[in-house]
Amino acid sequence: MTEETPVEDARPAGRQPWLHDLALVLSAPTQAWSAADGQVRADGVQGFHHADRRFVSACVVTLDGEEPVPVSAHDDGGDARVFLSVPRALGDRGADPTVRLERRREVRPGAVVERLALVSSASQPVACVLRVRVAADLAPLDAVKAGMPPAPVPPVRADGDGALWQVEGFRGTLRAEGARVGVDGTDVVVAWDLVVAPGATEVRELSAGLEDAGAVVVAPRLPASWGQLQVDSADRRLAPVLDRALADLRLLRLATADEPDEEFLAAGAPWFLTLFGRDSLWAARMLLPVTTGLAASTLRVLAGRQGTVVDVGTAQQPGKILHEVRGAGFSLVDETDPAGVERSLPPVYYGTIDATPLWVLTLHDAWRWGLAEDQVEALLPATERALAWLVEHGDADGDHLLEYVDASGHGLSNQGWKDSGDAVRRVDGSLATAPVALAEVQGYAYAAARAGADLLEAFGHGGTDRWRAWAQHLRVEFHRRFWVEDARGPFPAIALDGDKRPVVSMTSNVGHLLGTGLLSVEEVDVVARRLAAPDMLSGFGVRTMSDRAAGYSPTGYHVGSVWPHDTAICLAGLAAEGRAEVAPVAEALLSTLDAFGGRPPELFAGDPRSTHPSPVPYPAACRPQAWSAAAAVSLLGSVTGLSADVPSGSVTSTPVQPWGYGETRVTGLAAAGRPVDLHVDAAGRSTLGW
Repeated sequence: MTEETPVEDARPAGRQPWLHDLALVLSAPTQAWSAADGQVRADGVQGFHHADRRFVSACVVTLDGEEPVPVSAHDDGGDARVFLSVPRALGDRGADPTVRLERRREVRPGAVVERLALVSSASQPVACVLRVRVAADLAPLDAVKAGMPPAPVPPVRADGDGALWQVEGFRGTLRAEGARVGVDGTDVVVAWDLVVAPGATEVRELSAGLEDAGAVVVAPRLPASWGQLQVDSADRRLAPVLDRALADLRLLRLATADEPDEEFLAAGAPWFLTLFGRDSLWAARMLLPVTTGLAASTLRVLAGRQGTVVDVGTAQQPGKILHEVRGAGFSLVDETDPAGVERSLPPVYYGTIDATPLWVLTLHDAWRWGLAEDQVEALLPATERALAWLVEHGDADGDHLLEYVDASGHGLSNQGWKDSGDAVRRVDGSLATAPVALAEVQGYAYAAARAGADLLEAFGHGGTDRWRAWAQHLRVEFHRRFWVEDARGPFPAIALDGDKRPVVSMTSNVGHLLGTGLLSVEEVDVVARRLAAPDMLSGFGVRTMSDRAAGYSPTGYHVGSVWPHDTAICLAGLAAEGRAEVAPVAEALLSTLDAFGGRPPELFAGDPRSTHPSPVPYPAACRPQAWSAAAAVSLLGSVTGLSADVPSGSVTSTPVQPWGYGETRVTGLAAAGRPVDLHVDAAGRSTLGW
């Protein structure tokens, strides 16, 4: 490509962009995606994005008309990346490169800055033209996700040292001090004439400003509520993966435009940089050993948007916790379900069956980790409304089980965490019909009803017998209806279908039942053993579906892949039940975190480790993903057996046995705002300082 060549999309329309080989620089709600060499080409998700809109869709650098040859790249802090390349036509003759381009990209909320440094060790001055060709398409994020090719939009103006684009409340600007700025068709071309002396460096800067007046999310006004976690372990994998995970989580912090002091974690990049009920709650819950502040603010933000009316179009119901919030509707044209229905979500959407019980559980657990009583008490009215939703709306037919159905005809057909259209399938591959009652949701609901009753009772609220009685009825119904058998013995079905028949398939969903109290000791034994069996445990994590099922696919989004957060939830349940299977599942998860350099993607392929010694990427997986990053903290809590009951005055640690991580010290944990220091010796004996 030369500077005279307009940037064009080479990818067919209608395919969700792949992400696995791209470079990302992020500071939510702004993100910059490029090819691995740093060039931003008009392809897929590449570009500079802010909130739910892409501004720049291409940004290609040339030197005297040629693209430099990429040599290396590295992160420079979590919100910057350096790309090193060599312009082979410049500098001294011979095999040794004597000129190189160092391109540093930094992202801040609302800004992307490209620092272009031409460095010379040539024997003579080097003269050249540095050009940057920029295209903008101002495309909404759902169109990018659907694989719609960029349609370049010309700037409103381009003069002096800058250019401006505007559409529907979105404003994008480019500034390039000292450059010649011109328009070529729909592209903006920025050019500098450079002369670099021997041993010298010439630096030029291109900055992009991104503003969206209609954005519902912004960067938080306050710093993160957690400090630095310090890990010194004989297992050299632990510290780096935790460092990277917590750094990524800081980059995913957001607030709503109307509550900029209340932080929560965006679900993930690039598609989900916004508030998601389920995802934000799970991530906050996993981070409780380092902060209760994140959980508290997440709970408050969601409580402020708790459902108040019945609205079929948005799936809102009184007491219900929402699924997601955006500035505009979000079309899922790339996710047409197996029935051929095209899905489209409204700006505020409540189509989730599990966010409401998870909200109650997160508040209960935050209370046990020492969330201040006045903050807990302020959320108790929302707790009562959430519990009422379980009984009055979640259990729509009164059978003491939670089920969902998309009554709107255009929302999510599946409304658990496995929300793809083909996620709930039988062992023969056939799909379940709605209404669907998911196994893990019954565990959440049972635990939430009991935990919510305990919490309310502790603060002097009456009427709690109602929730405990309903939970007991749920437990009876679950035992009666969900347990099935295959050739290897009994296990819980993934769900009940619209005819209340078990959807017989061994899946990771049942791992979420561990630690909820829904299962008997004997049933815990069955589930733990089935999860750790080779058909479910790939060596890098727990598969979403058994590889023995006819519907299994190693790269099936919810039917054979491995999700790090899912494995972490199963692991936490195993640890809560005191199971020996903690060791192999923890090793699988830690190996995965290490293999991905501490930035595990949303999911990866479920291929066995015996045939693929490194995790096989799922090409469209988001990264970083909040609950995938938080899985690292959850892993630490599971293997060290961390538990808190601050209202009773205790924080405890019971490390997994046999302990396989050597001597390990952890500082930066916290309970009730007080530091917690943990030391586990080589034999697995723990000491807590609190």
